[in-house]
Formats: sequence, C-alpha cells, structure tokens
Amino acid sequence: MKIYNHIDEFKAVKNAVVTIGTFDGVHIGHRKIISRIKELAAATGGQTVILTFFPHPRMILHPEDESLKLINTINEKAELLEQLGVDHLIITPFSRDFSNQTAEGYIRDVLVNKIGTKTIVIGYDHRFGKDRQGGLQDLLTLAPQYNFEVVEIPEQDINDVAISSTRIRTALLENNINIANECLGYPFFITGKVIRGDQLGRELGYPTANLLIEESYKLIPADGIFAVKVKVAGKEYTGMAYIGHRPTVNGMTRNIEVNIFDFSTEIYNQQLRMEFLHFVRGDIKFSSLKELVIQLGKDKEDVQALLILNGPQFNT
Repeated sequence: MKIYNHIDEFKAVKNAVVTIGTFDGVHIGHRKIISRIKELAAATGGQTVILTFFPHPRMILHPEDESLKLINTINEKAELLEQLGVDHLIITPFSRDFSNQTAEGYIRDVLVNKIGTKTIVIGYDHRFGKDRQGGLQDLLTLAPQYNFEVVEIPEQDINDVAISSTRIRTALLENNINIANECLGYPFFITGKVIRGDQLGRELGYPTANLLIEESYKLIPADGIFAVKVKVAGKEYTGMAYIGHRPTVNGMTRNIEVNIFDFSTEIYNQQLRMEFLHFVRGDIKFSSLKELVIQLGKDKEDVQALLILNGPQFNT
C-alpha cells in the first residue's frame, strides 16, 4: 500500500475506486466497505483509494473538546488498512480551510482532479464541504458532468459501522475486551515506547515494561489487569498487563505496564505492541505490598489459565 501524507503527493491512477472516512478501528463493519471497493476495482481493472483525514475533524473544529478518543492512531490505522490489501491511502491534513470548500469545489478539485475518481463508494449520510452542506445528492448530480459513478453503501451497512464503533469504544472503557475484539475482528492493541519506571515491579518479583503512549487521543481501556500478547524486538510473548494509578503505593500518574513472561532482555526506548486478549480483574488498593504480591501471583495464574483455555483467539 502506498501512503500519502497530503493529497498533493498523490498522482491520479487509472479507474480509481474511492471511499472516504475516518475508518477508526478498521473493524468488521469497515471491512465490508473495503471488500466492496476491492470488488469494484477488480471488476474495472482499477485501484482502491481510501481518503482519510488527520487530525480528526473534531480536533480542529472543536479544539476545546478533549473527550475524543480514537481506537487507532493514524499509524495503526495505516497498518490495518495495508493488511486488508488497500492500494492507496491518502491522509489529508484536515484544516478549517479544507472544511470551507464548496461541495462542488471539493468534488471537482479533490475527487476528480487530484484523485481521478471513476467510482466513489459512499454512505447516504456522508457530509462534506463548507458547513457540511455537501452530500450524496451532490455527488449523484455532478457524476455525469465529471464522468464518475456513485455507489451508495446501504443504510444498514452504515448503521452497522456506527454501531460497531460506538460499541467498541464503550466495551473498551468498560473492559469488555472480548466484545471489543469480536467487533474489531482482531485484538485491540496499543503501541508505545518502553520507558524507565521506578523499578517497583522488579522489587516485587514482577518486573514490568512501562509504556509511553505519545498520542493523547489514543483510547486506553479502563484500569485493571489483562492477559496480553506482546510484540517487541521482532518476537512475540505473552504477559500480564496493568493499567492504573497503583493505589497501593499512592501512585499519582496512570501507568501502562506489562510483565512479560519468560523474558529478561532490556528493551528501554524500543517500540512495544501490546494486544489485549482477556480482562482479568479491576484495579484494587491493597493494605500492604505483601498482599499485592500474593494477588499478583494469583493474577499470573489466572492469566496463564485464560491463555491456555481460550488461546489468543486471533493471529495478527
């Protein structure tokens, strides 16, 4: 897959089959749309093009609202789309100027002149242009003039996408990991840099890799203990992850850390990917470190039992 960080980098391709959206999660609902554009491209000898935006439009149009949390970072999204066999991904920097284009200007300048759209696959509710005044009807009206076809995504499929996205976010925030993964079609994951912690885990007999997630908009599950799969330094491991404020030691910051099983290599400053497979328990304040260590031993047994009983469920 070729990735373009601005629409000006893209050169029009023959028989471009285009769809537009945020595709947050690249979940099973999105995958139906991607399968459709791939089918249309195969039938016309064309190539698939996804036009997405970053930052997310809400970050620009409503900067005061910090509540927006996304299932994927832009790099994670690109990785998932590439796995699905998309030919071209255009990541357009979203700005107020971009949002102020007229509907016809957007269709003419972006979809036709820049991308060379021959087929656009779009939902009935997709809006674009100044004050979101453009929509499906504008595309249908201008299609003959600009020589492209419009394929409407059925309303049920659009509703499935919206429901899935909302359900995934809610599930992750409530630690319903199995529901989230079922809707995604793959295990939810986070990617971050391993940073140095205070070594408390090492002292307790459960050394952890502490993760720094640089993207503040990345959705993080609720606090607790999780069974996870870890990918670091080109290898895969299983482990026990913790998210929380470490109430037993009166922690002040929210930590994301993982005890990697059968692992002793130093990996500071390396990128680590952690896939969430099962939720084990919520965060608890213990009366002593001794009680915490006892519980961690039980947690590790529970994690290992879950991994053996249920398996990792997905191969990614």
